[in-house]
Amino acid sequence: MSKRDFYEILGVSKGASADEIKKAYRKVAMQYHPDRNPGDKAAEEKFKEAAEAYEVLSDADKKAQYDRYGHAGVSGNGRGGFSGGGMNMEDIFSQFGDIFGDDLFGSFFGGGQRGGRGGQRSRGVRGSNLRVKLKLNYEEIAKGVTKNIKVKKYVGCTTCNGSGAKDKGSVQTCGTCGGSGQVRRVQNTFLGQMQTVTTCPTCNGEGTTVTAKCSACKGEGRVYGEETVTIDIPAGVQEGMQMNVSGRGNAGERGGMPGDLIVLIEEEPHKELHREGLNVAYELHLSFTDAVFGTQVEVPTIDGRAKIKIPAGTQSGKIFRLKGKGFPAVNSYEKGDQLIQVSVWTPQHLSAEEKALLEKLSNSSNFKPQPDKNDKNFFDKIKEMFS
Repeated sequence: MSKRDFYEILGVSKGASADEIKKAYRKVAMQYHPDRNPGDKAAEEKFKEAAEAYEVLSDADKKAQYDRYGHAGVSGNGRGGFSGGGMNMEDIFSQFGDIFGDDLFGSFFGGGQRGGRGGQRSRGVRGSNLRVKLKLNYEEIAKGVTKNIKVKKYVGCTTCNGSGAKDKGSVQTCGTCGGSGQVRRVQNTFLGQMQTVTTCPTCNGEGTTVTAKCSACKGEGRVYGEETVTIDIPAGVQEGMQMNVSGRGNAGERGGMPGDLIVLIEEEPHKELHREGLNVAYELHLSFTDAVFGTQVEVPTIDGRAKIKIPAGTQSGKIFRLKGKGFPAVNSYEKGDQLIQVSVWTPQHLSAEEKALLEKLSNSSNFKPQPDKNDKNFFDKIKEMFS
C-alpha cells in the first residue's frame, strides 16, 4: 500500500510556513487524538500518520529531502534510513507532547493530562542533531552497503545512568508540582471556572530535582565520548542526499531523548566512469584502424568489466548503450544504463613512412567525409546521452 502525501495528510500546501504546518498538525492530531477516539484503531493510525508527516515537514532538512525525492528520500530502513516511519505512541507524546499540552486542551480532556496520556512527565532535555559526511564509491552506491562509522558526540553517563544525580538518594520529588511535572491553575471567568496546565518551572516537567550532582557528568546525565553507529545505505543514493538515523545524535540531558544523526552522502569520483543521474557515462578511445576494421573491447562498468563489439566503420561520437548497467533508483525497480561514447584517436606523431602511406590514402574517395543522412547529428546524440 502506497503512502499518502505528507502535505495532503496535514492539509497544507508545499509553500506552507513552519507555523502553518504546526497549526495544521495540531488540528489533525486533536481530531484523531486517542483520548477523543478511545479504542478506535483507524483514528490511532491517522494520529500516527499525522505525526510522521509532521516529523518530516517540521524539519527543514527532512522537508527539503521530501520535496526533492518524495517518500524515497525520507523512508526508514532499519538501522539507518531517510527518517520517519514506525513511530509508536510513546515516541509521539514524548517528542510532540508540547503541541497538545500547556493549553486549555487539558481542561476538557482528562483534567489537564499532558498530551492526554495520564499526566506523563517529560524526561530531561532532548539532545541536538548531529551531521556527518559519508563518502561512497560507485560500487557501494550501486549495490547498497552497511557502514559502521565512529561518531564523536555526547553519550549517556554510565556512572549515573543518565540521571545526573550522585546517587538514588540525591533525587527527590519536586516540591512545586508534587512530581507531576505540571502546574495547574484554576481561573474564574464569566463562563465559569477554567483550568489551565503548564510545565512546572522548577523541574522543567521532569517531576524530580537533583540535590547532589554526579561527579562524572556534573549533573548533565551525559558525557562527551564516541559511539560506533551502524548505517544501512540503500542502493541508488546520490550526492547531496541526507539520511536520518533516528536517535543516534547527541544524548539528551538527564535522560532526555537523543537527537538524530544526519548523514550527508558524498560520491567518491570514479577514475574512468562519470555519473549522470541513473546513467553511467564512459569515453572509449579507439585507434583509427580499430574504428575502420572493427574490434572487440573490454570496458569498465560499476560492477566489473564488460565486452562490447565495435562494428567496422564506427564513427567518432558513436554512442553504445548497455541496458541496465547504470545505477538503481532508491526504493524502486528502475535502473539506468551505461552509455559508451566512442572517440577515435588521431595520431599526433608520425614517421615518414606512415605519413607517406596516409598521404597516398587521403586521395581515395573512401577517405572523404560522407556522413550518412540516417546518422544522428551531434545535438541528437547529446539529447540521447542524457535522456
